[in-house]
Amino acid sequence: MSERNLAGLAAAVLQPGFVGTTPPEWVCRWLGEGLGSVVLFARNVVDPGQLAALTATLRAERPDVLVAIDEEAGDVTRIESALGSSRPGNFALGAVDDPALTEEVARDLGADLAALGITLNYAPDADVNNNPANPVIGVRSFGADPQLVARHTAAWVRGLQSAGVAACAKHFPGHGDTRVDSHHDLPRIGASRARLDAGELVPFRAAVAAGVQAVMTGHLLVPALDEELPATLSPRILGDLLREELGFSGVVITDAVEMRAVTDRYGFAGAAVRALAAGADAVCVGGERADEDAARHLRDAIVAAVMAGELPEERLAEAAKRVGQLAAWTVAARADRPAWAVPAHDGSPVGLAAARRALRVSGATAALPLVAPAHVVEFAPPRNIAIGPETPWGIAAPLAALRPGTTTARFAEFEVPADPTAVAGGRPVVLVVRDLHRHDWMRSAVERALAARPDAVVVELGVPELVVGRVHVATHGATRAGALAAAELLAGPR
Repeated sequence: MSERNLAGLAAAVLQPGFVGTTPPEWVCRWLGEGLGSVVLFARNVVDPGQLAALTATLRAERPDVLVAIDEEAGDVTRIESALGSSRPGNFALGAVDDPALTEEVARDLGADLAALGITLNYAPDADVNNNPANPVIGVRSFGADPQLVARHTAAWVRGLQSAGVAACAKHFPGHGDTRVDSHHDLPRIGASRARLDAGELVPFRAAVAAGVQAVMTGHLLVPALDEELPATLSPRILGDLLREELGFSGVVITDAVEMRAVTDRYGFAGAAVRALAAGADAVCVGGERADEDAARHLRDAIVAAVMAGELPEERLAEAAKRVGQLAAWTVAARADRPAWAVPAHDGSPVGLAAARRALRVSGATAALPLVAPAHVVEFAPPRNIAIGPETPWGIAAPLAALRPGTTTARFAEFEVPADPTAVAGGRPVVLVVRDLHRHDWMRSAVERALAARPDAVVVELGVPELVVGRVHVATHGATRAGALAAAELLAGPR
């Protein structure tokens, strides 16, 4: 095959991101030269009308282009990053444990994505969050019970794909049992094969059975499956396990190939080439490296690897073919579904109803609703790279809208005063935390606050592993929907 044709195949298996709210010239040019996919991030989104126009521009260049996004709903949102998600995330849906509700929420999200021109969603998160200290999964998971995660993963896949948007279960073979974020280093999953079969792999089997169109790899070292190579680069994990044993025939997509878990060991281009050789079909890139130089570097490295015999030409052609088949599926799916209306900014009634059902209150429930405007103290943990810094969170704003006169203070580590409640006076106090069990400084601050104001209400927006205070409210996620549901509970009837 000529070098030019190889370049076209190499472009077909890339899923690059870009900077800007309109497609840059290089992306439009590449779509005419073989590029089959792009991935969008929060930086590409202003509002629904702008996003719909952006995807229409891409589709004008290539009608079957795969337009991907990482929209889990919940804490990880791109289409609502400016406001926070109007739908609860996986952990909240798992707390309700009604698969029909999960399917309805995913279908509701899918309708919005389809109307915006999105055809591939890097969701659902199918990880079993069986390590409460996990710094990157947490509320992104449906929970710690493999069977619960499996039934909701399957329901989420069915709901999203019924709206004509391809689902992508992640992070295979399971990112739940780790204390390491693969953005920074290579996590090691020490579970035995028997435990993987009974735990981490259960939701992925359910996703495959539900007809999921894509699976995203995790940059994870799992010695029970491969002692040397992380999953993204492992023929044993992608070929023997995912393809042969689990019977998956769709598109295998890498987690962002610029993440340090793989680049520190194999290099940027080296990781991409090794992933394709191992059985991946599409290389996601652009969360951190989002320019033409990065895409060209990968494309040229793939071509060079084929010409040097390091990557079989047949493997590259197979990968490009699978990406093309997924693109064809999305075109057919869009043709078979109604023309969804572009969503407005006012949120999702389905999502708010689900968020209300996910609330859990412990302790002296008779103390609610609050009798007066409150002073809200929010404790801000370090940002999670997957969630991003731009998404607002907290309950102070929706509570102030329901109860004028509500005041607020927010403290990060090293900023917390000796008594965080000192300025509250006689007003009710609300202490807002995220994953209290994971942050010693936050736990110490809350203990001091409760010593000063034992009547304070504690609202946990993360995993409620540690329940403290006389009244404890768990939203199971830091979403706009969950915050409004909690604010309604605290404020009482209008």
